Amino acid sequence: MHEIAPAALKRMLLGESELALIDVREQGAFAEAHLLFAVCVPLSSMELVIGDLVPRNDTPVVVVAESADDDLGRRAWERLGVLGYTDVRVLAGGLAGWRARGLEVFSGVNVPSKAFGEFVEETYGTPRVTAGQVKSMLDEGRDVVVVDSRPYDEYHRMNIPSSTDMPGAELALRIHDVAPDPGTFVVVNCAGRTRSIIGTQSLINAGIENRVAALKDGTMGWHLAGFELEHAATRVAPLPGDVGIAKALAAAERVAERFGVPNVERATVDEWRQEPGRTTYLLDVRSPDEYAEGHLPGFRNSPGGQLVQATDEYVAVRNARLVLADSEGVRAKMTASWLIQMGWE
Repeated sequence: MHEIAPAALKRMLLGESELALIDVREQGAFAEAHLLFAVCVPLSSMELVIGDLVPRNDTPVVVVAESADDDLGRRAWERLGVLGYTDVRVLAGGLAGWRARGLEVFSGVNVPSKAFGEFVEETYGTPRVTAGQVKSMLDEGRDVVVVDSRPYDEYHRMNIPSSTDMPGAELALRIHDVAPDPGTFVVVNCAGRTRSIIGTQSLINAGIENRVAALKDGTMGWHLAGFELEHAATRVAPLPGDVGIAKALAAAERVAERFGVPNVERATVDEWRQEPGRTTYLLDVRSPDEYAEGHLPGFRNSPGGQLVQATDEYVAVRNARLVLADSEGVRAKMTASWLIQMGWE
């Protein structure tokens, strides 16, 4: 078994070369404490996910287990070898050894994405409203629409009454038909914070005329305020008509220019995929239903809002290249604008 010292791993994490840092403990243990850029790949389900997360077998991979006394790291190293990975090392001393050297660990899941959401709110001054304020507006019949930026399954489980599902990357595409009057106040919610912050700021960056704000603490805040949640709702924002799509395309072009989102031809993508020593992910950022109806060969479904919110569930190789696709040019550009700000190519 090949090992890597904590200090050497720290240097790799600060470098510009590709690296897949995978924590092979179960999700519960991972959520309690892990290295910042580690991706949770439990040994128990490794075969099911590792090919998508680390598509190139010669990518440098570092395995994190609990401690030097834990044979999980050795077993993961052996398993990865059987699966064809050729450059695998185990963090010496595991998580315990990392901590013993005074190096920081983090709790929770999707930590880099959530930290980015906090950075966005602080940097842009993303506006927000409380559950009480929104409840009063709805009760008074004010001109307000609530759009839920979570995937449909989360929305269907529980949602703000009257809200319409419009997951992350769909917001800039579909909002114009849901709130065609510039005087309508648009409130974006999620379950907590990150997706509503990113969703709200996406609409602001897109330059829509409406006033937009994030619902503070999302459905959780709504429930804690003593308000009833709705269950089993099926309201989904429709794909836009001609006027809506024209507005969305113009907005996406402005955002792409502002944040330097490049376009790429398929021939170039094919060349990139053959490039030695570089990982290129092909990600279709449309909804799962659209993806199931048909998609470009080699592209994996990664709905844009979730790709920003939970990047580590789709991409495990740091400093890799991401190629995004959709059907109209709005969702890919909007998603790319955030990934670029997060440091991805």
